[in-house]
Amino acid sequence: MTVPPKTIEETQTLLASEDYVCGRALATVTYLALTLGKPLFLEGEPGTGKTEIAKALSAGLGRRLIRLQCYEGLDAASAVYEWNFAAQMIAIRTAEAAGGADQDALTANLFSERYLTERPLLAAMRPQAGGAPVLLIDELDRTDEPFEAFLLEALSDFQVTIPELGAVKAPEPPIVIITSNRTREVHDALKRRCLYHWVGYPDFDREMEIVRARAPEATETLSREVVAFVQQLRTEDLFKRPGVAETIDWAKCLIALDAVALSPQVISDTLGAILKYQDDISAMQGSEAKRILDQARTKLEPA
Repeated sequence: MTVPPKTIEETQTLLASEDYVCGRALATVTYLALTLGKPLFLEGEPGTGKTEIAKALSAGLGRRLIRLQCYEGLDAASAVYEWNFAAQMIAIRTAEAAGGADQDALTANLFSERYLTERPLLAAMRPQAGGAPVLLIDELDRTDEPFEAFLLEALSDFQVTIPELGAVKAPEPPIVIITSNRTREVHDALKRRCLYHWVGYPDFDREMEIVRARAPEATETLSREVVAFVQQLRTEDLFKRPGVAETIDWAKCLIALDAVALSPQVISDTLGAILKYQDDISAMQGSEAKRILDQARTKLEPA
């Protein structure tokens, strides 16, 4: 287990050791979240590195990463625990075959830890060998408001309740990272209990740092053209603009194709790495790809 960083600079160094490149503002709010033990709420466009910061903290600090992937209809039971009904039925049948058993003892046994299936929130409240885990609550905006209300209570006391067993309180609060793609507004009551940061698209220099860290095999020329092209592409009228994750994926695809620089043909052949909707891909084929490449190269030329 690595000792948590004691300064903003140490936080940046810790994240950089896991190839996560961030600016001082994000490093500051991350440091404060670690120091104050408050959840960190990250909001922004998909693919801008919100999820990756939880992975980087987990690896950098040597802590277990527990991920709760949110979705529409997610309820408290699915997020906290479930009873293993199949195993409970087998235990009941076994007791019946053995000629019956004390009903109170059987009930106590059926609703014991032996038949409990942990889900992410309960697992995050358990003591961990390497220290408090990193709890990633990913894409909270996909859930419904009732789950938000439950989460508000769980994160206030870092405690969940199992009716049959009682309350389970974390001996040490987990490091909580909450992400949202802002498909809907998350309630202010939850945001107030967190430190907040908007994760936007990086500028050219920052995105170059990220590509160098995540796709070091790419030539400098290719990296610069890839980043410039993606940055120019984000100014176009697209259904879904490419995130940093797509920039990295595209660079790796081009490396696999032994590309040393961009061309309209190689762009058309690999657009599926950066654009995920057919309408966007169709709009950027052929002459449009060349136009954007020419604009990107113009911006790369020295003044």
